[in-house]
Amino acid sequence: MKRLHLPLLVFVLLAVACSLFFYKVRVLQFPLMPVSQVEAWTVEANVDFVPSGSSVKAELQLPDYTPGFTIVDESFISRGYGLSTQTTKDGRTATWTQRRPGGPQTLYYRVQLVRDNQPVAQQGFPGVAARPELPPALATAADALLDDIRSRSADIDSFSTLLVQEVNRSQPSENVAAFLARTASSLERTQLIVDLLAGARIPARVVHGFSLSDRSQHQNAIPWLQFHNTREWVALNPTTGERGFPEDFLVWWVGDSASPLTLDRARQGKVTWSTSSSYLDAMTAASQAAAQKQEDSFLSFSLQELPIDVQNTYRILLLLPVGTLLIVFLRNVIGLRTFGTFMPVLIALSFRETQLVHGVIMFCTIVALGLVLRFYLEHLKLLLVPRLAAVVTIVVVLMTLLAVFSHQLDIQAGLSLGLFPIVVLAMTIERMSLVWEEHGPADAIQQGAGSLVVAAVCYLLLVNRYVEHLFFVFPELVLVVLALLLALGRYTGYRLSELFRFSSLPRLKE
Repeated sequence: MKRLHLPLLVFVLLAVACSLFFYKVRVLQFPLMPVSQVEAWTVEANVDFVPSGSSVKAELQLPDYTPGFTIVDESFISRGYGLSTQTTKDGRTATWTQRRPGGPQTLYYRVQLVRDNQPVAQQGFPGVAARPELPPALATAADALLDDIRSRSADIDSFSTLLVQEVNRSQPSENVAAFLARTASSLERTQLIVDLLAGARIPARVVHGFSLSDRSQHQNAIPWLQFHNTREWVALNPTTGERGFPEDFLVWWVGDSASPLTLDRARQGKVTWSTSSSYLDAMTAASQAAAQKQEDSFLSFSLQELPIDVQNTYRILLLLPVGTLLIVFLRNVIGLRTFGTFMPVLIALSFRETQLVHGVIMFCTIVALGLVLRFYLEHLKLLLVPRLAAVVTIVVVLMTLLAVFSHQLDIQAGLSLGLFPIVVLAMTIERMSLVWEEHGPADAIQQGAGSLVVAAVCYLLLVNRYVEHLFFVFPELVLVVLALLLALGRYTGYRLSELFRFSSLPRLKE
């Protein structure tokens, strides 16, 4: 069991991290790219009416069931009106009220949506539909029509399609003509199909909406048909019988009513829609969509909720585990030698401000000058702690002098020296001087060069916007880094550098 402890721990860490990551990507639709935009649609509903009494009440059905889209924001413009919204099993409704309106009135409702490819959560089977009560003659015609279609269909889907085609024939049969006049509107035909499907005990309903198009004004809603096949609601063209909604079709309300607007003590009510498209930051859109879906538990405890200055700090801190993983790989697998374990990643962080080339030059300059003065301190026979304190003081003096000379020479990069970790520089100088004395200058220079190489590689990783975005938006990826570090902790195989180091052994055996 002890042998399996570490593999199981690694597996659990990877499973938790990957689960959270895929949930955010697939369900919350968090963007994987740092600069990512999604197409957003803005729809504005204009509600016009003329009051006919001392007080007025207007109710507008709001979009709630929107397959293919997710609402990210909405607003109301209704000066002087009281406003309330409520959600029932039939959908969402906004109610405007005013005591003494005067003259024609216009109210506005604006909603912003983004595409959502996730399937819409639907209720279960609503149960068989109740058969409508019809006069004897119409009941006979309906039964004859349904029996004919039933004999030519195989299931609910084919039955519904054949019924739509039968109702919309250019030369309707006597059974259909008994219900509809030739001048029947599209809504009347759709309502007839719903009633006939109810006669066959098939649940059906009318949904109203329109296709989104850029900069479109004064759109009118069109009716569409949906029936339930005991598994899901299926959209059907009420004219041709084709499955599915039109492209970019936004469902606004569900029901038999010809208008989503209901007026009390008002007349000449009318609703028109205007649409336009734009582009929205993908992270903002995902956060707003999650809040609208009430799936914001991750957002409440996410880094996006922190103050901006704190967010900027954690954008850097979350990259430190990535740098440590890279150092572990380069040291334990590749075999690069460095001064200290995590000194290169701290130097790489300072390179973020000084830039790589200027940072390497200034680092080498300070370390070289510090080494000269460190060798001088060796002749003074100082104790360890005072010697280290003196080295720190020397580093501060060198950094100050370089900053002053850089300013005089108009080299702006030299003014960023204050961001270098002073203690790390001091310890690097001390460590390099000891290696120089014990193992010679070649070994000291080799370890110093290895430290710079690792710091440069870490710098290239830490300034990568893609890596920064991934670890800030998906901080659970730190668990993946931890799992890899634990896995590398058991690695005892050959390092890549040792393959070159001992490459001459086979020749010596021969």
